Amino acid sequence: MNFDIIFKTSRKICIEIKNYGIFYTNKPYTVLLNGEQYMVSNKVVQTIKGLKPDTEYTLQIVNEEGSSEVVRFKTDYEFVTLNVRKFGAKGDGINDDTICIQAAINACPKDGRVYIPKGVYRISSLFLKSDITIDIDDEAVLSAFTEREKFPILPGLIESYDETSEYNLGTWEGNPLDMFASIITGINVSNVVITGGGTLDGNASFENWWYKDGREKTGGAFRPRMIFLNHCENITVHGIKVQNSPAWNLHPYFSNNTRWIDLTVLNPKDSPNTDGMDPESVNGLEVVGVYFSLGDDCIAVKSGKFYMGHKYKVPSQNIEIRQCYMCYGHGSVTLGSEMAAGVKNLVCKQCIFENTDRGLRIKTRRGRGNDAVIENILFEDIKMDGVLTPFVVNSFYWCCDPDGRSEYVRCKDPLPVDERTPFIKQLAFKNIEAHNAHVAASFIYGLPEAKIEEVSFENVSIDFAENPTPDYPAMMADVEPCTKKGIYINNVKKLILKNVKVIGAEGKEREILNVDELIEE
Repeated sequence: MNFDIIFKTSRKICIEIKNYGIFYTNKPYTVLLNGEQYMVSNKVVQTIKGLKPDTEYTLQIVNEEGSSEVVRFKTDYEFVTLNVRKFGAKGDGINDDTICIQAAINACPKDGRVYIPKGVYRISSLFLKSDITIDIDDEAVLSAFTEREKFPILPGLIESYDETSEYNLGTWEGNPLDMFASIITGINVSNVVITGGGTLDGNASFENWWYKDGREKTGGAFRPRMIFLNHCENITVHGIKVQNSPAWNLHPYFSNNTRWIDLTVLNPKDSPNTDGMDPESVNGLEVVGVYFSLGDDCIAVKSGKFYMGHKYKVPSQNIEIRQCYMCYGHGSVTLGSEMAAGVKNLVCKQCIFENTDRGLRIKTRRGRGNDAVIENILFEDIKMDGVLTPFVVNSFYWCCDPDGRSEYVRCKDPLPVDERTPFIKQLAFKNIEAHNAHVAASFIYGLPEAKIEEVSFENVSIDFAENPTPDYPAMMADVEPCTKKGIYINNVKKLILKNVKVIGAEGKEREILNVDELIEE
């Protein structure tokens, strides 16, 4: 057994076991810290706490099959710890502790640590500051208010004094719109760590933030996220539980080099628009060891709906998702539909998808524009169970906007290629098992005038549930609910099928239409 230290602060580290399971290890292992037993675990990504700053340690992992090498490491330097209780925070679940915790954050020097000890801290919005660590105790809860009047509003667009530029703060579903500041908000900050084992609770419900049409603006702004990072650099969020979000949970926005490690993200299955994570126009994103269970897409990668994507042309790119567990969302990993600037260079590997509507889900349509390019997407070493349709690529996505049901979007005949036409280039799926599918093995439908350039399946096995639930394989016009539909692929230039098995399909195992080149082994 071998491991890497993937995260380190002054008081904890996080390790990742290499090649010994997906999310959970094949067998439990023991962690030896300085030669003594520290814990027994079966998680591939495991946090080790209670360390001292600027101190050397040895670490080894052992199980019945053997042991790793002894690894030496040194915890980070820490200048000072600021306990929020000394700034007046009560942690009694009654008093408003927002300003006291904010005072500790604002007062924290570089290489300092803001410590939130055991307790329940009622807060509205906290704003981050560069070059600090916020450490939330395992028994601490940051419990958000739900009254809209307690939250500041981030304006969508503010015009510059000389009327030549603009400043964007708020956003909603890919457009620059007024939003309530999130529970934790970062704006133009860098080198921040949020860590601990505590809980960030949005306390959202159908009595406050959630309602029948969750996309409406009420109280002067759109719903807040749990963590919102706007134009931030080098941010790590580690170890905490995030739950009951008013809207999207984790939203890095025009931010670079963010890491999300060993988190738990929970929302009820029926909660509206509570995506687990929505990276939007980001460059450099790492998601490792995160457990998602919620009411919408687990991870939805975006880059602006119209205005922001077309004007700034910042794609989401250089993304790695690994050792994650995704449950009950609409899609496990979704690209789009608000991605007018494209999505490039994404790898999702060593993950479990369970009981989601779709595994990979690409949502695009005419009108997103010719900057909306999806390319170099790889899914590898994935295990799925109970996913209704494991692979969905929908170039006719109709939801969320008035134009979605227009004849221009829904038309299946070739239309002129122009500045409104989106493109999908390379999609690769390797070493994937999908058990107990319900609806279809795959549903991939490119545009007839701009076919998907290349789709590759290698070592992919799909079987169906005994009593499947009918549903739509994709949200597009002229598609009916079905069950046990095999591989459906339409409008692809090059299709590669190597060792692909579909077990239990009713009717055609494969329906391949309008494919220019088919390579099959």
